[in-house]
Amino acid sequence: MKKTYKIEVDCANCANLMEDAACRTAGVQSATVNFMTQKIIVEFENGQSPEAVMEAVRKACKKVDPDCEIFL
Repeated sequence: MKKTYKIEVDCANCANLMEDAACRTAGVQSATVNFMTQKIIVEFENGQSPEAVMEAVRKACKKVDPDCEIFL
C-alpha cells in the first residue's frame, strides 16, 4: 500500500535526511520525500499498519530534523 502525506521541511538537505530515516524505518518498503511539493510518499510492507508505521517514521524524522512535521 502506498500513501502520500503532507510535510513541512525547511531545506532540501533536511528532506534527504528525512527520506533516509523513513526508508530505514521498520514496515516501510520505500519512501520518497519531495522538498518542492512538501510531500512524502510511503510504500508500506504487506500486513503493516500505516498508522503505527507512520508514527515510527515521524519519530525517526524528528531525530534528524526536529523542526520537520508530517501531517497524518
